[in-house]
Amino acid sequence: MPIERLLRSLTLSSVAALTACSSPQQPKAASEPTLVGRAILPADAYQPGPPSGAFLTADNGVTLPLPSQPIPGFSAILDAGGGEFWAMPDNGFGTKTNSSDFLLRIYRIRPDFRTAKGGSGTVAVLRFVQLSDPDGKVPFALTRSDRVLTGADFDIESVRRLENGDFWFGDEFGPFLLHTDAEGKVLEAPISLPNVQSPQNPYLSGPEAWTLGQSRGFEGTALSRDGKWLYPFIEGALRTDSDPRRRILNQFDLAARSYTDKKWSYRVDAEFPNAVIGDFTALDDERFVLIERDDGQGEQARLKKVYLVDLRHVDAEGFLEKQLVVDLLRIRDPDGVSLPARPGEFGVGDPFSFPLQSVESLEVLDGERLLVASDNNFPGNDGRWIARDRPDDTELIIIRVPPLR
Repeated sequence: MPIERLLRSLTLSSVAALTACSSPQQPKAASEPTLVGRAILPADAYQPGPPSGAFLTADNGVTLPLPSQPIPGFSAILDAGGGEFWAMPDNGFGTKTNSSDFLLRIYRIRPDFRTAKGGSGTVAVLRFVQLSDPDGKVPFALTRSDRVLTGADFDIESVRRLENGDFWFGDEFGPFLLHTDAEGKVLEAPISLPNVQSPQNPYLSGPEAWTLGQSRGFEGTALSRDGKWLYPFIEGALRTDSDPRRRILNQFDLAARSYTDKKWSYRVDAEFPNAVIGDFTALDDERFVLIERDDGQGEQARLKKVYLVDLRHVDAEGFLEKQLVVDLLRIRDPDGVSLPARPGEFGVGDPFSFPLQSVESLEVLDGERLLVASDNNFPGNDGRWIARDRPDDTELIIIRVPPLR
């Protein structure tokens, strides 16, 4: 697809955000993916709120309980215009049982990306939207009597924002789609995926009635460019699927509030049958980019890739054809954007590596640049450090990739 047409299809806010990133002017074509911006939010960037982490096991030298609310990385990120982004943590600490004191929020942030021309490489946290259900739309029991949502109620892993400001979240406990207004108030009951339930689903008829593994729900959820459809992507394989590499993409009609009959099958790399989908984002009307990853980190990381798919193109076996966009473990950094290395830092320099366990945020900035961010599973992940003895920070990187045509 010609670059000019793609640029016209992007929102003005995407172009404004890219300009405000202070990224260097680069040639229109690139022979290989190149790091052009990097920003870091420290792992201990605590936010206002009650103490948390009471049900965690101490790790990486972090003292528990935590003094307030951490930002345990980002599982989704959205361009908000003017150099700002909406960035969303997931349920907090990884499970339903250890996250009841983590409050579900989406943060407004402003990264000052370090580039070849400068930049501090820091991230300013501007404010947050707190998710809550004051009107009792959620029909099952919540953790808190004030109906502020916590990581024991939902495991939100993806988010999209409509033109009217409403948010739609993809959850893993159901899996559910969760709809709130611009201030985080739940507007309707969570919407289930027909015939699919995780072990954490509150409607499960029995302990063995689940059809989708724990933490394998809607990790990525794309929004069509016209705002009519959501595309929730199941992160893992269905329990009864004879092909463990199959991941199913669904289509949800926002106007009708129901799933359509359209489904697509995607197959993860043969060498990594347990790979998961990290995020899923629209590039144009038919083409999407996604993250495919393993659970390795640091030197053990083997699969952190961004692929391109076109919903019109499937192979002879009925699976979406995929095209490699960038291997996140091997990114050129000829300008030293990732340098100087912090003491004990692994994977910086040329080539640059993004060897973090949960790479779960992907945004399209324009026809040549992608924004990728990490979930650091605070305080458990330590893939950036050679000694593996301190928690990972949250990292945001901008990659210039060969034109997505």
